[in-house]
Amino acid sequence: MHTVYLSLGTNLGNKEQNLLTAIKEIARRIGSVKAQSAFIATEPWGFDSPNTFLNAAICVETALSPMALLRETQQIERDMGRTQKSTVNSQRSTPTYHDRIIDIDILLYDDLHITTPTLTIPHPLMYERDFVLIPLKEILT
Repeated sequence: MHTVYLSLGTNLGNKEQNLLTAIKEIARRIGSVKAQSAFIATEPWGFDSPNTFLNAAICVETALSPMALLRETQQIERDMGRTQKSTVNSQRSTPTYHDRIIDIDILLYDDLHITTPTLTIPHPLMYERDFVLIPLKEILT
């Protein structure tokens, strides 16, 4: 079994229910949720939106490989109604973010370091984001 840490965020609809639904689906489809942070309200990061976010972090024990975990988290996002992923402007290598019903990011997977075109672990921007670090610190201690 592998220990993974995931970041969850939402800024559309019933935000608390979105996080609860995502956690329930993660437990059902990915593995046992071992720890869950409190939900924290945050401002959008990297783009302008009138919608604030609700964020959390969870620790999950899973048998899935990193790529299978990525596929499953993205499927949960789609099943919950997410239609648009962040895109990267190839000329500036800067992401374009959008409002979202749910976002699930893989932060850590055991002590692995992975860099592929579709997956980077540890998450490359997690240390720049208080909305990731505050909930993550809560469940790491």
